Amino acid sequence: MVSESEKNAAGGEGAATASELPRVLSLRDATMLVVSSVIGVGIFLTPDEVAKLLPRPGWFFAAWLAGGLLSVAGALANAELGAMFPRAGGNYVYLRAAYHPMAGFLVGWLSFFAIFAGTIATLADGFTISIGNGLLGHDLSRPVKLAIAIGIIWLATGVNAYATKAGAKLNTATAYLKVAALVVLVVAGPIVGHSRAAAAPLASTGEASVPAFFVALSPVIFSYLGWNASVYVAGEIDKPGRNLPRSLFWGLGICTSFYVLVTGTYIYALGIEPLGSTALPGPATGIVLFGPVGGKIVATMMLVSIFGCLNSNVLVGPRIAYAMASDRLFFSVAARLSKGSQTPWVAVVVQATTASVLLLVFDDLRQVLAYTTFGIVVATIADTTALYVLRRREPDRPRPYRALGYPVVPLLYVVANVAIAVSMLVEKPKESLLSLGVLFAGAPVYLLFAAKKPQPSA
Repeated sequence: MVSESEKNAAGGEGAATASELPRVLSLRDATMLVVSSVIGVGIFLTPDEVAKLLPRPGWFFAAWLAGGLLSVAGALANAELGAMFPRAGGNYVYLRAAYHPMAGFLVGWLSFFAIFAGTIATLADGFTISIGNGLLGHDLSRPVKLAIAIGIIWLATGVNAYATKAGAKLNTATAYLKVAALVVLVVAGPIVGHSRAAAAPLASTGEASVPAFFVALSPVIFSYLGWNASVYVAGEIDKPGRNLPRSLFWGLGICTSFYVLVTGTYIYALGIEPLGSTALPGPATGIVLFGPVGGKIVATMMLVSIFGCLNSNVLVGPRIAYAMASDRLFFSVAARLSKGSQTPWVAVVVQATTASVLLLVFDDLRQVLAYTTFGIVVATIADTTALYVLRRREPDRPRPYRALGYPVVPLLYVVANVAIAVSMLVEKPKESLLSLGVLFAGAPVYLLFAAKKPQPSA
């Protein structure tokens, strides 16, 4: 039996801060938040790297399906955990309940400063690539790219700092636009460009291997990043016990279907081997299927898609800092809400500042991608193990949703992510170790705030 004081300590539903954020997000808002968070820059820029590592159609599609299935496996666990703890903060909340407040803080710290800020920086960089190489046909200078990337971050930040509902409406609108655009690409592209498509799209002389498969899962996993977006805003979703799990599964179903169809369209247009050497597969496919103007059409699609994804991450990430600050384990100003819309605007601004700094530190989009993806893998391993701990420690706690396939499916998810982490440490040591450095840098910060936190009276 869990006492009320224990619930408060764990950041559960009884916590004082649980009701401070209004529940303004519907099932549609939450589902479109997942769709918009997932479908961003990855599907337009990373398939070439996957094809280069896996130049065999069977292996290539297996990687994209594996990414979707891994995300579903993670969603099964997160749906149970998120429904158990329907408040802002996502994995920070239930990791501190399962293990210790420090465990929740460290993963929350990593999520805020590496995963979400890194994703926003990557998306902003991808936005500039879409403008330069996609629309204009040439690289932009670094100062111009930085100005555009930082500008787009702060544009989305302004909307979400103003009001959560405004950010959600913008997110839903861009999600519908990107879905419609991808439908046109997948359906109309092969019809219009049939005569210009690759003569033998599945032909390949390259080889694939199991180690290459796990390395290829890194950009695939990044492309699926955002599948758990609605978990972080559980405190603002109407009827979270029902709508939170549904938003995860509906959103992931839409995204996985589109990823397989879109990458299939790339191969149909370019061929599996040429895809591996195509820097911008999205616009290149557009040129093949729709003629010279097709590249600009797809580049415009990319801009809408990337901005929508960036906006959704700007909306979601600050809830982590807000939750930690509400528990007096972070700077209290991060828990400050705007008077009118009750939005954690200070946390939104801090996140934008962090993402802007990352753009100045990293020169290459793929470096930020690896840095962010390793953080995702570490966090998701921790999330899933928390499910086992809470099942054993708090068997009687109300669970509006129970994870299907427990205990086998979550265990397979953990094993797969450990394999990905090991592969990344070998292939991308600098970025992976930097992500770990950010994780451990949170330890002294936690100890500082924990020492200053008032202790509850006996």
